[in-house]
Amino acid sequence: MAEDAFVLYLVSLFSFTAGSHRLWSHRAYKAKWQLRLLLVIFQTISFQDVVYVWVLFHRLHHKYTDTNADPHNSKRGFFYAQIGWIMLESHPDQIEKRKTIDMSDLKSDPIIRFQIRYYFRLLFLFFAFLPTVIPWYLWNETLTNSWFVAVALRHLFSLHITSLVNSWAHMWGNQPYEKGTTGRETLLLSIMTLGEAWHNYHHTFPWDYKASELGGGRINATTFVLKNIFGKIGWAYDFKTVSDDMIQKRIERTGDGSYSPTIWGWGDRDQTEDNKSFATIEKF
Repeated sequence: MAEDAFVLYLVSLFSFTAGSHRLWSHRAYKAKWQLRLLLVIFQTISFQDVVYVWVLFHRLHHKYTDTNADPHNSKRGFFYAQIGWIMLESHPDQIEKRKTIDMSDLKSDPIIRFQIRYYFRLLFLFFAFLPTVIPWYLWNETLTNSWFVAVALRHLFSLHITSLVNSWAHMWGNQPYEKGTTGRETLLLSIMTLGEAWHNYHHTFPWDYKASELGGGRINATTFVLKNIFGKIGWAYDFKTVSDDMIQKRIERTGDGSYSPTIWGWGDRDQTEDNKSFATIEKF
């Protein structure tokens, strides 16, 4: 039963990281209908509203970060950014600013329109019915265990892990790219969220499909799957990214000084003279 819940947890996370977030919110790459359909099904399994609403709130978050128009304004505290914003009425500024967000691209997507039209039927099927019935029917799990572990507990866990990107990733961590935003870099949360908590980079370059740099211990499972699986079969394409030169200039201009470049070896362009000075070259 735990294995079923874990697989559904990964499916739920991937629907945000690759779908609602990088594809639809930021248009960081393009996807054929097969991948878009798969991501919409996964997002329905997650039970975090339709893609359209998720994207609207996330675009608001980026346009008006940490203002009253930000749906999960981290300056109102950890609890509010984590879950309170869902429980409380929206600030009038947020309601007003929703009108300024262009959502025409999602309105023109027939798969998104289909999810909106049949959401509650799809929600019953993919979120509740199938995850409960399949373990009971195929491997003799009890209906009670199926419901409470694979559905209820899994949903609660994935909801809070996702929300930590709104709270934790805006409060604790370093800011090597942009110290003027609250987005921060955090390894542990990035592992837990399949690469979504390299948040200082993401708020600096929101159109980058990777949502982070690669290498140097930066774990990013979503990027690997997108490029090496869906990119290879042609379902994902036109990946947008940021040049090394632009990244370096931004680090030098607006970073907090915590950036520590990784090098491939002796002579790498990021290897400093100070780094070279520590080397001992033995001659035989």
